[in-house]
Amino acid sequence: MREIVLDTETTGLDPVAGDRIVDIGCVELVNHMPTGRVYQQYINPEKKQSAEVIAVHGLTDEFLADKPTFKEIADDFLNFIGDDSVLVIHNAPFDMKFLNAELSWCDRPCIPMDRAFDTLLMARQKFPGSRVNLNDLCKRFGVDNSARTVHGALLDSQLLAEVYLEMLGGKEPSLVLKTDQPIEKIEKKVVVQNVSRETLTARAFEISTEELAAHTEFVKNIKSNIWGISS
Repeated sequence: MREIVLDTETTGLDPVAGDRIVDIGCVELVNHMPTGRVYQQYINPEKKQSAEVIAVHGLTDEFLADKPTFKEIADDFLNFIGDDSVLVIHNAPFDMKFLNAELSWCDRPCIPMDRAFDTLLMARQKFPGSRVNLNDLCKRFGVDNSARTVHGALLDSQLLAEVYLEMLGGKEPSLVLKTDQPIEKIEKKVVVQNVSRETLTARAFEISTEELAAHTEFVKNIKSNIWGISS
């Protein structure tokens, strides 16, 4: 199973109001294991940003001025995430809203919402009543986020990938030791192995009359014996 842990940084909160993506970061997982493949791209939003927004992600207008537009990187991004990989996102509706707005503006097909897996909802279900932003989850699981002085899409994706795997069960997410399924509904599998081995011919042992008499006397002294021999 291929999953893409994904994060974006934006110029604001609402693409309908004209806000754009300025940074995309992705981390590839296969069978819940990082492969080392990542995707990261800074993007020219073609608009000025507020000082408050720049303080969040640290990407100034001057820095982004020579970066490609989303339209110029759209195909590379879509090729990386593929057609059917699960998109693992913290607060998925936010990022999906921006991604699909950007894709629609450059005449690319939108990404179905059912491809997204929201780790924010996952965390709220696992830790009801607790703070479940990325920093708090890193603290809960002992994930080092000391490099996160500002929000960055690739760094946040890498941190989220670690947190996500911890929420799945840590280093051995596939090792399930308990289940909510009734026992009778759990699939049972029997593995039959054909093992060839040499066997020895059975040896015949003759018992002497003295040995038989000694054994019979011994059994008689065992109370409630299973052989039905009584004294």
